[in-house]
Amino acid sequence: MIRYAHTNLIAKDWQRLVDFYTRVFDCVPVSSQRDHRGPLFEALTGIPGAHAKGCHLRLPGHGEGGPTLEIFQYVEQEPSLQPSLIRPGFAHVAFEVPDVEAKREEVIREGGRDLGQLVTLDIPGAGRLTLIYLCDPEGNIVELQRWH
Repeated sequence: MIRYAHTNLIAKDWQRLVDFYTRVFDCVPVSSQRDHRGPLFEALTGIPGAHAKGCHLRLPGHGEGGPTLEIFQYVEQEPSLQPSLIRPGFAHVAFEVPDVEAKREEVIREGGRDLGQLVTLDIPGAGRLTLIYLCDPEGNIVELQRWH
């Protein structure tokens, strides 16, 4: 059986992003904080001298065995790219919320920012969807959505 486990997010300041996702999206830290380094971690990553710290956050709505958001910060980092919804690769993480506008306001208060505008779409065969794209405090794209 295949089971989705986690998605990794590389942070500039892992503790700041853990605090953000915990406060704003009800994520819960699980297991221990990680401090990965040494020959085996270097072999795993293919990066000489690799050293990462961080933790896993249980994503809301899936119970104790649900997937996690793994937030790591490497001691040595490359410059960040501008957020983009059209760059190949993973683009955003999405949260279904009861009130998109209220959660948008909370994201902004907690250091995030708007990326797009709030819209409501009628999707044939699926229903009516209200959504918006924002950025977390480090510029990672977050989608807020509510199905009607």
